[in-house]
Amino acid sequence: MTVAPRRDRPLDGIGSVKVKFGVLVGLSIVAAALVSEIGDRAGVPPWLTVPVTVAAALAVTQWLARGMTSPLREMTHAAARMATGDYSTRVTATSADEVGTLARAFNTMAVDLATADQQRRELVATVSHELRTPLAAQRALLENLVDGVVRPDDAALGSALAQSERLSDLVADLLDLSRLDGGATTLALGPVVVADLVDSAVAEARIARDVRFVTTVSPGLVVRGDAARLAQVVVNLLDNAARHSPAGGEVAVRAGEQPAGEWFLEVDDDGPGIPPERAQQVFSRYWTADEGGGTGLGLAIARWICELHGGSIAALPPLADGRGARVRVVLPRDPQPPATADPEEPTMTAPASPAVPGPPARPPLPDPLPQPLPRPLPRPLPAGDGARAARTTLTESIFGVLWPEEGPRTAPLQLFGALAVGTFAAAVLPERPLGLGLLLVLLLGGALVLRSSVRRARPWTLFSAFLCLGLGSLVVLRAAEWLAVLGMLVAAVLVTTALTGARRLVPMVAAAAAWVLAAVRGLPLLGRTLTATSSHRLLWPVLRTAAVSLAALVVFGGLFASGDAIFGSWVAALMPDLAWDSLILRSFVLVVVAGVVLTGCYVALNPPRVERLGLPEPRPVARPWEWLVPVGGVVVVLAAFVTAQASATWGGHDYVRRVTGLSYADYVHQGFGQLTVATALTLATVAVAVRKAPRATPRDRLLLRLVLGALCLLTLVVVASALFRMSVYQQAFGYTVLRVLVDAFELWLGLVVVLVMVAGWRWSAAWLPRAALASGAAFLLAIGLANPEAWVARQNIERYEETGKIDTHYLATLGPDATPAIVEGLPASLARCAVGVPDGARTGDLLSWNLGRERAAGLTPAGGADRTGCP
Repeated sequence: MTVAPRRDRPLDGIGSVKVKFGVLVGLSIVAAALVSEIGDRAGVPPWLTVPVTVAAALAVTQWLARGMTSPLREMTHAAARMATGDYSTRVTATSADEVGTLARAFNTMAVDLATADQQRRELVATVSHELRTPLAAQRALLENLVDGVVRPDDAALGSALAQSERLSDLVADLLDLSRLDGGATTLALGPVVVADLVDSAVAEARIARDVRFVTTVSPGLVVRGDAARLAQVVVNLLDNAARHSPAGGEVAVRAGEQPAGEWFLEVDDDGPGIPPERAQQVFSRYWTADEGGGTGLGLAIARWICELHGGSIAALPPLADGRGARVRVVLPRDPQPPATADPEEPTMTAPASPAVPGPPARPPLPDPLPQPLPRPLPRPLPAGDGARAARTTLTESIFGVLWPEEGPRTAPLQLFGALAVGTFAAAVLPERPLGLGLLLVLLLGGALVLRSSVRRARPWTLFSAFLCLGLGSLVVLRAAEWLAVLGMLVAAVLVTTALTGARRLVPMVAAAAAWVLAAVRGLPLLGRTLTATSSHRLLWPVLRTAAVSLAALVVFGGLFASGDAIFGSWVAALMPDLAWDSLILRSFVLVVVAGVVLTGCYVALNPPRVERLGLPEPRPVARPWEWLVPVGGVVVVLAAFVTAQASATWGGHDYVRRVTGLSYADYVHQGFGQLTVATALTLATVAVAVRKAPRATPRDRLLLRLVLGALCLLTLVVVASALFRMSVYQQAFGYTVLRVLVDAFELWLGLVVVLVMVAGWRWSAAWLPRAALASGAAFLLAIGLANPEAWVARQNIERYEETGKIDTHYLATLGPDATPAIVEGLPASLARCAVGVPDGARTGDLLSWNLGRERAAGLTPAGGADRTGCP
């Protein structure tokens, strides 16, 4: 199997894996530093620079490490295939380092294993054939004897003895084979008369073959060798020559001396001969001609014995006037005994003993030529952990069973869709305020993620999409950037919860983290997609041509535009005025937006199994008082706090001043933050009590409901107290957006407490986390639609009308959303002080259109930024 060099391995020419790792780290650092420096010099904000810098470092690392580790991945896959019996897989071995050397050794091992497997199957077929023939003959003879067809005379018993000897010889060959494989065979050297050796072998061969043998041996030729092994060589050569010669043909045997202390043995036959291209193959074990039969071991054994004596054996071309095969053996006359056998082909057997003809009346079973066993089909990899571990990638080893690769093999739609959304964002978002352009980007990205989701038809997903649509619309309805940021953050939590199907608190947190971790987990899918698209015959050539053409136009157009004024004026009229800083900023926006959309698509295609995450199984206490005493203590403290609030309400401001020395406004402001924290801690207390309290009996469940119900009721009083305190404080010191948001957060906590009470009454809380999230998103959407900055402005104006106090400096910090309320509610002299300075944003651009800015346009009072004399 020939493997073409891969183009995705740029470090293949480096001869050390250590140097490769150094180059990888160095280039990653250089790429990160370069991107960071470019962003800093172009004035790109850090929240854009940091993710692009990380992405650049990861991209360089992935590009270089992919080629470095791909041989290891291929070896892992090939080893898994070998375990199923498939030895055809090869590893790309183009690297010059230690991994490449290992890959080449692995390929050599695979070839050897494949050859050994083929030889094993051929050996089984050959041995099966050789055993079947004498066994079939013996069975036929014994059946004839039992049936009385033949008499147990000398001929019949001689035939049975011949078949038994053949079986014994085959068993002896197999034992010899095992000894040869272990290197335990040695030579028993002694004087050997070559003429006697040849005559004995010829006499044995004449019994079984109808051919004529002609021998020519130098008289008095005596050599030193292992007589039994040399006899085996001659017998194998004669048996092979006689088997391939026609009936009545001639086999010539010649032996004589050679110079340099050697002697030769040559056997010629009248058969079809040996093709030149198979002159070496015939000496390999298990090789047989298609028409010759035999075990395929005779010539292999002869070669091994010759090499054991320090000689050689070869197939020679036939003589000029002859035909057939010529095999020549050259051996030393006085070989030196080897210390241990070192066979190149460690397989040894002897030719089958000739069968003594017998008179069985029942013919033996047919004896076809042996055929190698068919190669078994590779077994499919088992679905267990062992098979998965054999092909586990780095990301799979990190994320484990919580995030396996179960999505599609490639995702070209998501890749090019994310790039299209990023390109659109890079074109419309920079140098524009929040408005219609951002909403279009959110809609396009959200539509692509929803289209990719495997849960897109589920009710929670559709409901989340509706909430996200409402939160996204705030970027067009309101000009407050903080409201848009909060809306997009809550929408992101809704998206991850819908994509992963999270229902509990811990899985929801893990789902939100999955969107960030998808940048790493999705790298294998991204690599497969790029590999698949790179093989497209038209796509990448078009993109490559367009990129080269664009680069040529920029270079040559820039040179001619700078060198000729007229040509430069034409270029200026055709091309938009884009500075380098703008181009860099747009490039960063493209990478960030495309990355966010692409990672969201990966979570949609292959959502992690976040529901497997969670707290340990609850271990309720053995005695009810172990949880009742601490929770009861919290209830007592809350009851005491409620009593204190009641005394302050009934006693009035004088009682508060007399007991605390504080004014009522200072008193209510002092504890608002603590009450908010206490509300959140009460919810945590309820969660811990539910896990620790025993619930085995109805009495246990009733006690838990009563105690936690009382705790939740008292917590609602705390929530009401906190809201009342904030209301009094704002009436005294004025309204701000932050205070309104804190009020809304406290109110949402109170709603969560009510939901907890409902879950306790129904004794089911599986729906509670999603309900809390949906209510929080609905609260934020309601706040956005209510225009919080305009509401705060109106409340301060009403307070001004009642008390004559107003903080125009704070009102000036509010955005365009509050401008209409300020201009309509305050006199012109105060409105001039309370309206913020316009930011100069373009209002005529459709992509930057925003309802808040549109309503504020043209309402700025005369006086501009002059704040002289403002309260």
